Amino acid sequence: MTNRIAKRMTTLSPSLTLAISAKAKAMKAAGESVVSFSVGEPDFNTPDHIIAAAKAALDAGHTKYTPSSGLLPLRKAICEKFKKDNGLDYEPSQIIVSNGAKHSIFNACYAVLDEGDEVIIPQPYWLTYPEVVKVCGGVPTYLPCKKENKYKFSAEELKAAITPKTKMLIFNSPSNPTGAVYNEEEVRAIAAVCEEANIFVLADEIYEKLCYNGVKPFSIAKVSEKMKALTITVNGVSKSYAMTGWRIGYLAAPKDVAKAIDSFQSHATSNASSISQYATLEALNAPEAEIQAMVDVFDKRRAKLLDLIAGIDGVRAVEPDGAFYVMFVVGDLYGKSYKGKAITNSIEFADALLEAEKVATVPGVSFGADDCLRLSYSLSEADIEEGLKRIKRFISELN
Repeated sequence: MTNRIAKRMTTLSPSLTLAISAKAKAMKAAGESVVSFSVGEPDFNTPDHIIAAAKAALDAGHTKYTPSSGLLPLRKAICEKFKKDNGLDYEPSQIIVSNGAKHSIFNACYAVLDEGDEVIIPQPYWLTYPEVVKVCGGVPTYLPCKKENKYKFSAEELKAAITPKTKMLIFNSPSNPTGAVYNEEEVRAIAAVCEEANIFVLADEIYEKLCYNGVKPFSIAKVSEKMKALTITVNGVSKSYAMTGWRIGYLAAPKDVAKAIDSFQSHATSNASSISQYATLEALNAPEAEIQAMVDVFDKRRAKLLDLIAGIDGVRAVEPDGAFYVMFVVGDLYGKSYKGKAITNSIEFADALLEAEKVATVPGVSFGADDCLRLSYSLSEADIEEGLKRIKRFISELN
């Protein structure tokens, strides 16, 4: 035996978000006062009526296998959701329910990427995208996005990035980590480029309901039937319904792609949790006012965070229009030291900040943006105020 571990595993980088979150939790467990901006999940509990639906499913004995693609009533409800929210018509056979949106993304890449296929990933990017592409045999290529355009790329920039080997664009709007949201005009221009090049689009819309400033997302699959036939749309209930631990994501895809994904998932994981599926069925029927109430809270926190950052010299924020993250630009401070220890990159900055002030952030290098830290505002306003007070104190002590 020459290699105990498969070569494909050597391409993977561990998730810094999970690593930092674990370190912050360990510090809290040890009694330290930690403020964590690192975790990408709502701090709200799952709504009571959704929890009640899960309990009812347990009491009714719905604890058996379901179809690998998901319960038919749930897939029908997801079709209704796509019709209502996105103006898209799908059949239940085109819907695959999986163990979270991350699982859906993996399934999509595994189903369509061959060895050596290139995938365009706008940068900054969610740190899992390139890892999934690599493990599925693809080659990540990066499309840098400018701060002055709120980290959004243009159709012209996309066209210049496409090569004969390009098979897919990963399109995340609203975006993690940047909060970028593309409007309808921008999406249609991007779609025109994708149609001309005949490339797939993996549209990650998990944050679609978390938007601010009156900005509204637009599904790229809605542009045309041709674009719909090239699009795999991923969504789920983790973010909008505070259901991160329930592990339910889903995708809508062209029939041939959905069939391939269902076949693969039937061997890989079988079905997602039956109880979580019944809870999701209830979630999708939740009143919009329930979601909007959470969005309003996030918007207040967003405004608070941006205002506090604006009061700190030497740093700035790129204002997000969606999701619950801010890219906190700290690169101008690199080269300074904290108590004699030089800080030259985002990992060193985040480590020093955690050790000195017990504030957990995610280094921007994880997202291809080493001059930034990612701050989540899925924590209370009181914690945001305390965390920024500590960050300001930390920065004031750099020399």
